[in-house]
Amino acid sequence: MANLHEDMVKDLVKPGREILNMLAPSEVNMIHMCLGLSGEVGELVDAIKKSVIYNQNMDMENVIEELGDIEFYMEGLRQQLSISREQVLEANILKLRKRYQNGYSDKAAQARADKNSGE
Repeated sequence: MANLHEDMVKDLVKPGREILNMLAPSEVNMIHMCLGLSGEVGELVDAIKKSVIYNQNMDMENVIEELGDIEFYMEGLRQQLSISREQVLEANILKLRKRYQNGYSDKAAQARADKNSGE
């Protein structure tokens, strides 16, 4: 079974050289921003874990630093995509208003009215 999976991965994975040859500098920048964002979110999660799971004092200085780093990479990605922070916030507000028309409830969270409108 393991060999079957290994062989399937070898057959299906897109070769790195092929990916590299097709990338534009703007796409490399987006990958950079996403990788940076992922790393910083991981660092924030670790800071929260230490407080919540290990009962350490919340290191607010570190939390603020990680949130700032997250904002940095988000802004870099928005700039690369020519999207403003205001556009992102407006879209998020509209989505959440549609999803939670009567305030938060588990039912509304599960129903996701913004995703299930028959479109």
